[in-house]
Amino acid sequence: MPKLHNSYLEIAKVELCTEEFAKKEDEKDELSKLRQEFVIPKKGDLRNKKFGFQQKADGTSTAKTATRDDDNEESIYFCGNSLGLQPRRTKEYVNRYLDTWASKGVFGHFTDYEGALPPWLHIDDAIKEQTAKILGALPTEVVIMETLTANLHLLMSSFYRPTKDRWKIIIEGKAFPSDHYAVLSQIANHSLDPSALITIDPPSASSPYLSNEHILSVISRHAATTALVLLPGIQFYSGQFFDIELITRHCQSLGITVGWDLAHAAGNVPVKLHDWNVDFAAWCNYKYMNGGPGVIGGLFVHERHGKVEQVPATQADGVDGTKGVAENETQLVYRPRLSGWWGSDKSSRFRMDNKFVPTAGASGFQLSNPSALDMTSVMASLDVFALTNMDALRQRSLKLTSYLEARLLKYEGGEPPYKIITPANPAERGAQLSVLLNPGLLGHVQHYIEERGVVIDERKPDVLRVAPAPLYNSFHDIHRFITVFHEACRTAAKGVGETRTGSGKSPEGVAVV
Repeated sequence: MPKLHNSYLEIAKVELCTEEFAKKEDEKDELSKLRQEFVIPKKGDLRNKKFGFQQKADGTSTAKTATRDDDNEESIYFCGNSLGLQPRRTKEYVNRYLDTWASKGVFGHFTDYEGALPPWLHIDDAIKEQTAKILGALPTEVVIMETLTANLHLLMSSFYRPTKDRWKIIIEGKAFPSDHYAVLSQIANHSLDPSALITIDPPSASSPYLSNEHILSVISRHAATTALVLLPGIQFYSGQFFDIELITRHCQSLGITVGWDLAHAAGNVPVKLHDWNVDFAAWCNYKYMNGGPGVIGGLFVHERHGKVEQVPATQADGVDGTKGVAENETQLVYRPRLSGWWGSDKSSRFRMDNKFVPTAGASGFQLSNPSALDMTSVMASLDVFALTNMDALRQRSLKLTSYLEARLLKYEGGEPPYKIITPANPAERGAQLSVLLNPGLLGHVQHYIEERGVVIDERKPDVLRVAPAPLYNSFHDIHRFITVFHEACRTAAKGVGETRTGSGKSPEGVAVV
């Protein structure tokens, strides 16, 4: 990847660290307007122990206790790498879906009603084009279906074809647990020993960074016996953005199939799955894609793997192993997969003749009728993405994380009690900076900032994953976050000092562990 420069590091602290500077950066940024497309929780909403908002539509409070002065301030939400915020249009779209279901019943599947969303039978096709733009794919190469791990299993059932010569799967050593479990279960399903799993681990225990050279060297070392490489587009813990194009090309030059888990990359960084010749990929739609918790996922299958061809039966045995067919008969040839009726061509899907005619492309990997409610929620977010493009979002994201990095490095009071473990090269990261706190600080810091309306993700024992999403976060959010975070660090450090003298508690009353 190219070496990019962080220009914010060159700005004098007296200017960079002011609220005025952050607000001016937002004013200059045309994409700042996208923030209004999302519901930003108020601090009081987060503190409210009751379901829903702290205030009714008429402005009266739903809480019994007295409100705090900052209850009506917007929270600082840097957790889009775990769950994206709700687009304002989601409620409208979902209500249209509910009204169609309530007023039309089963006819909503097939009928194109004026003012309604696409018929449920075709809603998966209706969101292909925008999905393809985000993933750098052809519309026929993507499909919204199932969930992330289910899709990885479905893809591996098709692409992991171990032989006596090639049977290993290579993953990244700190892969998300679900990926690790899925790969091990695929290996077990083929009655292979767990030693078939090879991991790419950091060469240094002090840093999670994986250089391209190290990744490629591990793959090369095991190439002769490897059937599949499955890596994350962005590593969930460190936030490192892998060189998908380079690694894919290297794997394929060695005859290895390569797939990508894009859970933290989809909607975060531009990818070109088709042009990079990626074999397959899967992602979720609830992080940077803002589709809602646990919402339906998606997968990509390169067009060369999605072909469905009709050939004379004498040229190939059927996918079901049939032989001895009549001379003039033809036969469908396509990549083996676990099949379901929704993957069958629409023209034959409702014949109920039990003859599977797979849809060409990624849609042929579908199993069941997808949730129209989930599809509707994903569509609402995709329509926000359609207001811009991934290249523009990437440029905004680079500025936000560069500003965040510069502010993190300018710590009042000497050496900061943390370090950034995400790569310093902006080209090697997405919207997330992972901050490794000194031992014993995490509990206090997390409690302190949450009490002040900051939402970020933690990874115990010591890491905070700070993710300013380019669709809705701002420079001013970052300024507000740094103010609170640095206060938290200073009080946490003081608390650790007090525990060493026997107090056992931090200033906020949280035990320091």
